[in-house]
Amino acid sequence: MKCPYCAEDNTKVVDSRDTKDKNEIRRRRECLACGRRFTTYEHVEKLPVMIVKKDGRREEFNRSKVASGLYRACEKLDISVNVIDAYLDELERDLRETGEKEIPSQKIGEKVMIWLHGKNDIAYVRFASVYREFKDVNDFVMELKGLLSKETQ
Repeated sequence: MKCPYCAEDNTKVVDSRDTKDKNEIRRRRECLACGRRFTTYEHVEKLPVMIVKKDGRREEFNRSKVASGLYRACEKLDISVNVIDAYLDELERDLRETGEKEIPSQKIGEKVMIWLHGKNDIAYVRFASVYREFKDVNDFVMELKGLLSKETQ
């Protein structure tokens, strides 16, 4: 590890500790050339997950895009930000654990809809209206009928 003060690469680790979330290791280092100390963080490099959009474009998974849709769908409802963030952690972990380098965006949308359906019907319908691109009121009514028929079964 190169010293940020004198640029020498002869350093030693003085102390190592886990961070609060246990996803990184904090290391205190000392430069053997100039004697100054500095901190580094070590974490596992995450492989990028590419999302295949409906139109065939590919882009790297962007957690904030999914989060934005979820926050909007759950706005003014009884679903806390902590619950949404925990789900986003779970979703991202699941996507990485599949081992697939490319995942269709529809697969992510369906996972989110299943989760929302179990949490709150209003949030589910809000998200579905954007995700399924409802064109008119009839599309909205059809989704509600499907939702109501599932509840009566």
